[in-house]
Amino acid sequence: MTSDVQAELISTPLPTVALAILYHEGKFLMQLRDDNPAILHPGHWGFFGGHLEPGETAETGVQRELVEELSYCPPVLTLFDCHQDTYVTRYIYHGQLDKTVGELVLGEGMDLDWFTPEDIERGDRYSAKINEVRPLGKPHREILLNFIKSAG
Repeated sequence: MTSDVQAELISTPLPTVALAILYHEGKFLMQLRDDNPAILHPGHWGFFGGHLEPGETAETGVQRELVEELSYCPPVLTLFDCHQDTYVTRYIYHGQLDKTVGELVLGEGMDLDWFTPEDIERGDRYSAKINEVRPLGKPHREILLNFIKSAG
């Protein structure tokens, strides 16, 4: 790789996303991502949320994404962490859900369901909608385990 290409890669900002850890009574609501090879972690369980629009703050972005993906946003979301890897910068918010799964409208993804801490530790979960066990995305699992540990 030439030094010009290396400099361009270093100066190119990573995509930024805002994601939400949503919980109720010790369980965590997760989204089964679409089987789309153009997205990170296709067919894996992950957080609700997504890419920020130009000029959008992470807090505004996570609120917008939750309304788009669930037709609902908790009244209080608190920043938990900012997590960066080689692909993306993730702003992680957390909030208590006061709705049942039946009251939410899935606007994106294949399924949604509650994960127990045991599901998160194991790293997978069955989806009744597609009749398959699917893995939890690796960064999502790591972030959740850190969240549970910090709350504990």
